[in-house]
Amino acid sequence: MTTPTIELKPSAHPLAAAEREAILTSPGFGRSFTDHMVTIKWTEGRGWHDGQLVPYAPIPLDPATNVLHYAQEIFEGLKAYRQPDGTVATFRPEQNALRFQRSAHRLGMPELPVETFLEACDALIAQDIDWVPAHGGEESLYLRPFMIGTEVGLGVKPSNEYLFLVIASPAGAYFPGGVKPVSIWVSEERVRAVPGGMGDAKTGGNYAASLLAQAEAAARGCDQVCYLDAVEHEWVEELGGMNLFFVYGNKIVTPTLTGSILEGVTRDSLLAVARDLGYEAEEGRISLDQWQRDTENGTLTEVFACGTAAVITPVGTVKRSGAEWRQSDGEPGEVTLRLREALLDIQRGKSEDRHGWMHRIG
Repeated sequence: MTTPTIELKPSAHPLAAAEREAILTSPGFGRSFTDHMVTIKWTEGRGWHDGQLVPYAPIPLDPATNVLHYAQEIFEGLKAYRQPDGTVATFRPEQNALRFQRSAHRLGMPELPVETFLEACDALIAQDIDWVPAHGGEESLYLRPFMIGTEVGLGVKPSNEYLFLVIASPAGAYFPGGVKPVSIWVSEERVRAVPGGMGDAKTGGNYAASLLAQAEAAARGCDQVCYLDAVEHEWVEELGGMNLFFVYGNKIVTPTLTGSILEGVTRDSLLAVARDLGYEAEEGRISLDQWQRDTENGTLTEVFACGTAAVITPVGTVKRSGAEWRQSDGEPGEVTLRLREALLDIQRGKSEDRHGWMHRIG
């Protein structure tokens, strides 16, 4: 099946420059959206077709549309950064494209070709390039590619029609107010995902599964919830939307991928960046009891979370049933801050891109 070319149908009435600039002064996260979106259809027997860049607008859906009943939905998240010379580049978009394919396979959906994923993202950025914040800080243009099942009918089966879209939103810091450690509630009863399930697919259902536990964390005065494995309820896996890293002096460990942990692009990148900086970086198993014990005896020096939206966020306070402890005296750790700056410098074009991660637009 041929790869569709994106037909450009830009808006005749984009947002006025003054209004756009007002939004860019304090974009927040996921609050405002650019003037356009990209849509591509998939139909059984025809494949991918009708790729278009069109004005951002609501999606009309029949009440019996597949996604509304059986949740055939996947998504991705990646960022475009303004470079020092004024150009724009995305960070490792081919990895998002490959993960999008893996998510689609797990949910019985068609796999979008990598080149089509990249073409769609590039077309939207090129059209709405004035929405990419000026170089500096953490500001970026956040892209949200996603796909939904659009067949109309209540039969329980994979849809025979799908709609792929890309929308974009200017983004500031995910956690406003600078690099401040977050507090973590460890849920020892609820689980996010199970082996053989959809934990390693980026689908809305996984995030819906985290919302009650997130509310319970908030009720305990915590910013985020941490999940343990679903079998033994012992091994640390990840937060509701971020991967975790544990720092033992010069050694950095992140939980091993088990099929119930999302394979984060930032996670993979940090393993490489850490090794570039001379740290010993590896995957391994960390139990909740070990986390508490090693913090109390001083061998576990720092803990941080990472993801596309939040980049790197230090962990300050950890709470579990019957216990509470602090990491790095509740302050951002030295290794955490060093890794964070090193990754951001690559993304912002301030340091050498030795791994070839940045994808230039145009």
